[in-house]
Amino acid sequence: MGAGYYQFCPVAKAMELLDERWTMLVLRELMAGSERFNDLRRGLPRMSPALLSKRLHTLAVAGLIRNDDGRYVLTAAGLELAPIVQAIAVWGVRWIGELGDADLDPKLLLWDMHRQVDHDAVPDGRSVVRFEFTDVPGAMRSWWMVIAAREADVCDADPGYEVSVTVHGSLRRLTEVWRGDVSWQHAQRDGGLRVLGPEHLRRALPAWFALHAWTSTVRAR
Repeated sequence: MGAGYYQFCPVAKAMELLDERWTMLVLRELMAGSERFNDLRRGLPRMSPALLSKRLHTLAVAGLIRNDDGRYVLTAAGLELAPIVQAIAVWGVRWIGELGDADLDPKLLLWDMHRQVDHDAVPDGRSVVRFEFTDVPGAMRSWWMVIAAREADVCDADPGYEVSVTVHGSLRRLTEVWRGDVSWQHAQRDGGLRVLGPEHLRRALPAWFALHAWTSTVRAR
């Protein structure tokens, strides 16, 4: 638990647990479906393993999660926080629109996208999406997402499979699409993104990824 506020108010008591750095993001990852320690790390790449272990222990002691043979599972108390995390996301979209360059991370973006693959929309067999980010230098420029057998994986090295379709453009623009700031169609019309490949796959690609519910939030002016 964090430092005490020493108030009887239930908001104060709840925040003694929840306002420690990274705690809400750990809960976000668990609610997004990550259960294994390494998967949590991929969703929280700037959080040290030691601190992640500490936060998981704190959440377990508080009764928000349990460890089932290496799988971290939300309890009823943890699941009850899901609407709160969703409400924070909606508030963040509505009122905090600025994205700094330090907020852009191709690994984190594609990790989140791979969890939102609509497998019913992807053709049978194996589909490989290559991502080429024009505003990312060096080895972080090229990525691959392999979708097969109702699973998806993100690779930072060529997996050796035939590429089905390529997304070429800026990391910032694809992040804006994923946040719901602009549509796939808008990003392609303004040249921020190009989708390369057979026409039927180019047209189908946006439907392969289900946007988060909060992306439909109306932004404050």
